[in-house]
Amino acid sequence: MSVMRKALLWASTNAWIRENAMRTGFVRRSVSKFMPGEAIEDAVQAAKALQPTQVNTILTRLGENISHIEEADEVCDHYLKVIDLITAAGIDSQISVKPTQLGYDQDFEVCVKHCLRLIDRCEETKTFFWLDMEGSPYVDGTIALFKRLRERTPNIGIAIQAYLFRTEKDIEELVALGSAIRMVKGAYLEPPDIAFPEKADVDENYFKICARLLQDDNTKPGALTHIATHDPVLQDRLMKVVADRKVSTDRYEFAMLFGITTARQKELAAQGQRTRCLISYGEFWFPWYMRRLAERPANVWFVVRNMFKG
Repeated sequence: MSVMRKALLWASTNAWIRENAMRTGFVRRSVSKFMPGEAIEDAVQAAKALQPTQVNTILTRLGENISHIEEADEVCDHYLKVIDLITAAGIDSQISVKPTQLGYDQDFEVCVKHCLRLIDRCEETKTFFWLDMEGSPYVDGTIALFKRLRERTPNIGIAIQAYLFRTEKDIEELVALGSAIRMVKGAYLEPPDIAFPEKADVDENYFKICARLLQDDNTKPGALTHIATHDPVLQDRLMKVVADRKVSTDRYEFAMLFGITTARQKELAAQGQRTRCLISYGEFWFPWYMRRLAERPANVWFVVRNMFKG
């Protein structure tokens, strides 16, 4: 792992840096590259603007690890509002929620209760529900939560991280259930005994796992693979797998982030590839922002250029 990536991921967890950086003008300007605004209304408008390009969306409110269990009620109510706004707007959009936003750290059963409330509303409105994955200490619990909720409905998916050594085994358990999986590379600072430290190894594991998910046996009801990477080389390699195996288009989607490789998202959609853009919003954006910078050096240079503007 590069020194810059380590530094950015460390900064994402530092409270002093967070509090000071969030008051800095150039940081607030540069974060707008990656999110349309802090309010849900900003995210919905951005989602509506993408609809004519055939790029569909996922909406997620930034923030994690609430401090008090009562905060989970507000988060749940907020996402119920999001589902209603999606329905009223008539857009093809989904929601993605972190378990620690819904009380996971304080009371697992409360987290389950809130998830079930959201799932019930999603079922009523035909909105898909995603569980985000957080740092490695949460993997076992988040997978257990997903399995419990999967018993209720196939209308749920889970993000899985390719940089963890354990992921190959986890995937087999999820395939057996018939699972919607959003394959991401992973964006937390993890020790080298549990995660691949080198980008090339992460990339190769990512390809290996996605290729596994595109095998013919992963066709149980509820199975779906989100190829969630901006790397065009990986995308092209996996499109070749799709073509060679004649994988039907209802079995996979490409998923990318708002503000990153926007032209590529529209290009894939224009080619007839199902494509989704994950739109983040909210006040608690700093840790997420640092992780976005850590993913690609080009993002850091974007910020540096903004330092000298206005």
